[in-house]
Amino acid sequence: MKRLFELIRRLTPTGNAGSQIAKSLVWVGSQNALGRVIQLSMLVILARLVGPTELGLVGIALLALSALRKFTEIGLNAALIHQKEDNVDSYLDTVWLLEIGRGVLVGGIMFLAAPLIASFFGEPRAVGLLQATAIVPVLTGLKNPGIVYFDKNLDFHKEFAYQIGAEIVRFVVSVAYALVEPTAWAFVVGFIAGNVTRFGLSYAIDSYRPWFRFDMDAAKELIDYGKWMTGSSILFFLNTEGDDAFVGWFLTPAALGFYQYGYRLSNAPATEITQIIARVMFPAFSKLQDDTERLREVYLKMLRMTSFVSFPAAFGIAAVTPTFVRAFLGPDWTGMIVAMQILAVYGLLRSVGKTFGPVWKATGRPDIITKLSAFRLVLIALLIYPLTARYGIAGTALTVTLIYVFPMMPIDIYIIRGTIDATYREIFYEFVYPFTASVVMFAGVWLVHLNLAINPILKFAILTVTGIVLYVASVLVLEVQFDWGIRQNLNTLITNVKS
Repeated sequence: MKRLFELIRRLTPTGNAGSQIAKSLVWVGSQNALGRVIQLSMLVILARLVGPTELGLVGIALLALSALRKFTEIGLNAALIHQKEDNVDSYLDTVWLLEIGRGVLVGGIMFLAAPLIASFFGEPRAVGLLQATAIVPVLTGLKNPGIVYFDKNLDFHKEFAYQIGAEIVRFVVSVAYALVEPTAWAFVVGFIAGNVTRFGLSYAIDSYRPWFRFDMDAAKELIDYGKWMTGSSILFFLNTEGDDAFVGWFLTPAALGFYQYGYRLSNAPATEITQIIARVMFPAFSKLQDDTERLREVYLKMLRMTSFVSFPAAFGIAAVTPTFVRAFLGPDWTGMIVAMQILAVYGLLRSVGKTFGPVWKATGRPDIITKLSAFRLVLIALLIYPLTARYGIAGTALTVTLIYVFPMMPIDIYIIRGTIDATYREIFYEFVYPFTASVVMFAGVWLVHLNLAINPILKFAILTVTGIVLYVASVLVLEVQFDWGIRQNLNTLITNVKS
């Protein structure tokens, strides 16, 4: 126990900027990895117990909640993190009251509009689920606003306790409920329990205590920064979940269950890795916003680490998807295999794309995110109907993936190049090596998949080990033969953590 406390003390984000960032990456990485393992374990268990149609009903409730949240997002936390001052206590009471108002508004609309939302999707069984879920935004609004310091001060060891505690409660409640009554309510009850836990932990972990004090000038300042975040949030929902809504409306709840599960399982590793890095780097980038040379240096290192992990994650998922679905989800879920493989490629593109946003937000240009999201939405609207009508959920997956390949990714790279004053060669250099190693890995894993007819669970284990060995071997060859530089980055990260 003494050694555990000593390890926690050493990993508490202190020291110089590099050390703080490295230790923060360890905490956020551990949090996201453990949190994602808990979530995916819960999803797999519920998929087996409940089935795609029931989980499609849950998808309707979560879609409605996400839409209302995104349409009322005013970027308060991002505005606080963007502040150069370390102490933002003078803003917190105002933020708390604004978030309470937003939570009551979202919850009230969701509760009252539940019959209309269910009717839109042609599923009256979703009404009760929608109304029960309406309590969640109210709980979110009541949370302690002081938790913004977890991000602002890189205190991610506190965030770890806050998030993982809630995920454990959610897992236990959901699975226990599903074992007794395998219906959509298992997911919803667990979701509510997790948010009740977050509410309680926000006050247990942070000492700030909000009160009913409202500062109009502070509100105007925060909302002025966040106005582009509002538009960006709306467009982000339409871009990332509009396809879910279309599938739920145009096809069936079962198809929505297939698509959402395929999306979550295929995108989780690659995008979670980038989210870890981006979340830590936004506060760090904000402190470097006036130093373009240093900003470029730090960004390219971040892109290298992101690509190093995201490329093999996406290629690996595409290779093992058929075996994974049959081994862990069962025959009822085979209809999502092709869509999940396509969405793995989309997850890779998203993971790279997620590295751009923190730079634009940190340099005071969140409007770029909004404008690009609007353009991408127009392209999705033009293609999603014909491709989905022809190919089902695989066509929906093709829509979002192809648009990211072209024209969105080339445009993103063109703009980020100007923001950090980098060359195209500097940016594309970070993609070449992980792409090469991942192609070698994919080819080897797929070859084994085609020639191995054994128990699906054992086969999945063999494919996973094969992929890891091939990728590590390829990375070592590239590092030795071409001086990739990834070993130096990893050594720097480890040194900063130890220091």
